[in-house]
Amino acid sequence: MARIELLGISKRWGDTTAVMPLTLDIGDGEFLVLLGPSGCGKTTTMRMVAGLEDPSAGEIRIGGRRVNELEPKDRDVAMVFQSYGLYPHMTVRENIAFPLKIRGRPQAEIAPAVAQAAARVELGDYLESRPRELSGGQRQRVALARAIVRQPAAFLMDEPLSNLDAKLRVSMRAHLKHLHHELGVTTIYVTHDQIEAMTLADRVVVMSRAQVQQIATPEVIYNDPANLFVAGFVGTPAMNLIDGELRAGVFAAEGVRVPGFGHADRREVVLGVRAEDLQLQPPGGALDCAGDSGRVVGRVFAVELTGESTLVTVQAGGARIVARGDKAFRAGVGSTLAMAASAVRCHLFDRASGERLRLAD
Repeated sequence: MARIELLGISKRWGDTTAVMPLTLDIGDGEFLVLLGPSGCGKTTTMRMVAGLEDPSAGEIRIGGRRVNELEPKDRDVAMVFQSYGLYPHMTVRENIAFPLKIRGRPQAEIAPAVAQAAARVELGDYLESRPRELSGGQRQRVALARAIVRQPAAFLMDEPLSNLDAKLRVSMRAHLKHLHHELGVTTIYVTHDQIEAMTLADRVVVMSRAQVQQIATPEVIYNDPANLFVAGFVGTPAMNLIDGELRAGVFAAEGVRVPGFGHADRREVVLGVRAEDLQLQPPGGALDCAGDSGRVVGRVFAVELTGESTLVTVQAGGARIVARGDKAFRAGVGSTLAMAASAVRCHLFDRASGERLRLAD
């Protein structure tokens, strides 16, 4: 295990900036996720830690040691990629053992180490199989075992689950979570999947256009987004973002009125509210808009049953607003529907800069 320090690292290719200056302290044993869309710089950041890319500026330290000039093999990190990278002519046992063999470890040490690594990812019954005989999830577990067997200071994982189907991704997330609990190895994990980030990470680094947008725990990223990008990127469904303005502390837009923001007056703001924080009017019932509750009124655009809940999309002026209701909730498309929204569950953003507004400050 090791602490990883990124001290003002950046990456440029000519006039193209892949990663703007980034300083980050990753604690010993922490599971850190780099999250963002394709091309945001997350993979380039991880590749600089691995030694596959040289930073244009800054310093990288692993376990207190500067590693900028070290080759990847000398940094004591193990990598797991989107492509499994298994040797097709080798058995599972031989694939897992390969990193130890090329380092000259004696066979008496290799055999028990391979058996232990395979057991950790539940592959003990497949050691004599070849990669072509395994499922995608099993092949990814072989890649994990090959990384584990080295007992590295850190794991670097680049989109390791993206080739798997939805059911396998859920299963493999559980494997990864349990492995990290058992091994406690510092891990940098790259993904564009915000569900993976939320379920796996101790902390999340949200990136966009080569720049860090927010660094925080999953709970803070979800409940207290720093700007419009984070608010819209994290969450399924995405946070509702509604253009409007503040008048004497009341947010107003077509079909939307939410009081409770003090006495502020501000034009060109965006109201953000999660689907689960909107209270749907019960069919044929009255909507409770007492106290500081606001009101959203529009026509039903779509009703989607997800199994455990119902997502209702309402068209209010130019905005489509999604609310999460009970699985038994039903409403006719085109009918008028009202929802309650409390200011304490809403966020305000500056429309021009995208930054979060904290009016109480």
